[in-house]
Amino acid sequence: MSRKIPIAMIHSRLVALLIAAMFLGSCATVPVTGRSQLNLVSSSSMLSLSNEQYREFLRTNKRSNNSIETARVKRVGNRLKLAVERYFRQRGLSSELRNYSWEFNLIENKSPNAWCMPGGKIAVYTGILPYSKNDAGLAVVMAHEIAHAAAKHGNERMSQMLLTQLGGTALSSALNSYPRKTRQLWLSAFGVGSQVAFLLPYSRLQEYEADRIGLIFMAMAGYNPNEAIGFWQRLSKGAKGGKPPEFLSTHPSDASRIRQIRNAIPDAMKYYKK
Repeated sequence: MSRKIPIAMIHSRLVALLIAAMFLGSCATVPVTGRSQLNLVSSSSMLSLSNEQYREFLRTNKRSNNSIETARVKRVGNRLKLAVERYFRQRGLSSELRNYSWEFNLIENKSPNAWCMPGGKIAVYTGILPYSKNDAGLAVVMAHEIAHAAAKHGNERMSQMLLTQLGGTALSSALNSYPRKTRQLWLSAFGVGSQVAFLLPYSRLQEYEADRIGLIFMAMAGYNPNEAIGFWQRLSKGAKGGKPPEFLSTHPSDASRIRQIRNAIPDAMKYYKK
């Protein structure tokens, strides 16, 4: 005797198959590490929205009037920019940075925060400066955030959000159908406006990946990767009591992060020239 399969079950199976097909057809490769990642968002869409959202952020947030620290952010940023471009050019990946329009701004905000949108749109908050201390310490922060962008971690997060919250809708369609929600997802994906964006933005895998890539970028820019240890130790001491245990967080514990960084430093030092 044949048994009828409930319509709801058929529907759920079709949805699962559709999502699986979408995932298989939307895999990308992290340019630096070769890891496969989900990417439902075109680079042109990401860059267009990045420019728009960065302009809006600058319009509604105060840039620092500290000329010395502002110059430091721009100086370190430009050295890292040249290093990133050289790294990608040497590997025949310059197209990955096509249409990048780098910007480095110091924002007057007490939160120990920094972030980088697609296209090299970077914001460093004044609250991170007591921990960075100097050019090399600031390079740790900025190289880490640039690494997130170079590895398209924001694209990956945005894709995951579009898949889980909007059923895999393309970014352009989501902006037309759900403009407010899509922009909220975008800001969440890149940690913009969050008081803990630098401390808790990405998955552990992405964080470790950004640490590793960031060390290489800062080394190529002429900053000693060993400076990363001191920075994370200072940040750890300054932020004690404000973070959840590692098993409750996607963010690595300070001890785990520093251990991983120590392991990655020998490879990064191969790129270091004073």
